[in-house]
Amino acid sequence: MRAALVYGVLLVALVGLVLASLLVGAGDLHDLGLRSTLLTLRASRLGAALLVGAALAVAGLVIQGLFRNPLADTSVLGTSAGATLGGSAAVLGLELLFAGRGPRGISPDAVLPVGCLLGALVALAIILVLLQRAGDLLSIILTGFLLSSLFLSLGSLVTSLAQERWELGRAVVSFTLGGLSATGPLHLALAAPLVIAGIGAAWFWAKPLDLLLSGDEEAASLGVNVAEVRRYCVLWIAVLTAGAVSLGGNLAFVGLLVPHALRPLLGVEHRRLVPVTALAGAVFVAACDLLARSLPARGEIPLGVLTGLLGAPAFLVILARLQKGAPHG
Repeated sequence: MRAALVYGVLLVALVGLVLASLLVGAGDLHDLGLRSTLLTLRASRLGAALLVGAALAVAGLVIQGLFRNPLADTSVLGTSAGATLGGSAAVLGLELLFAGRGPRGISPDAVLPVGCLLGALVALAIILVLLQRAGDLLSIILTGFLLSSLFLSLGSLVTSLAQERWELGRAVVSFTLGGLSATGPLHLALAAPLVIAGIGAAWFWAKPLDLLLSGDEEAASLGVNVAEVRRYCVLWIAVLTAGAVSLGGNLAFVGLLVPHALRPLLGVEHRRLVPVTALAGAVFVAACDLLARSLPARGEIPLGVLTGLLGAPAFLVILARLQKGAPHG
């Protein structure tokens, strides 16, 4: 009954957001000559927001189950920053190596998801190696923050190098800030397979993730190959993060907030949480994107800035609640 109510509320919100996203924006839909173009652009942007939200929310759900840590998130553990760095470096490398002409048949849009995937995999591999040596939660979170800082610094270096060419520098800066204004059907076609495959895999691996919540030894005694589950979950998290970052850049805290909002309502069973988390994440990012382009400002507020402003206070509230509930000693 509660699950049906949650689905009902989210579906109503989704329908309202779809209508509002198509009707609200720059340009006049009454202009018959521009109506088709405007609707195509707005539909592409809406589709990107839904994919990004679903991918980041499910990635956050899986990463929290994998690390058994409610504070884990792709942005907290440096995965999003690693994917952003990988995407920026891939675009810069392609442009510098081929002097802006690019090899025939390969565009910067095509290498972006590959760079994001490699960056996310590197970040998660480092975290997993450190997890095997020092598995306490504080060390993991501190390592994630350090990795985020390292990747952001390297990303700043890439951005500086990209400034040698005005258009390339502008593209890298826009990608780093996060936003959906430049997305089109090609971007959706390249990222959608990653997002759909990642969400499907997360649902398929839900049962082993449930068993991992009881601890590695208990899960192994129940027949779970813990090492294999970790390897595959890292791959799915990287795939989801790559798909999301290649579309929307670095959007922080989506994967932290959405699973947290749903667990008190629906429990911790991953097979139940994966689809509703994807839907809720899609609604959340679509709502933030609509807010970002509706706020009165001279220019559009970057979506990554908005999710950061909403997510950082929520992260502190969650951290304070966990510390309050933790045993003192």
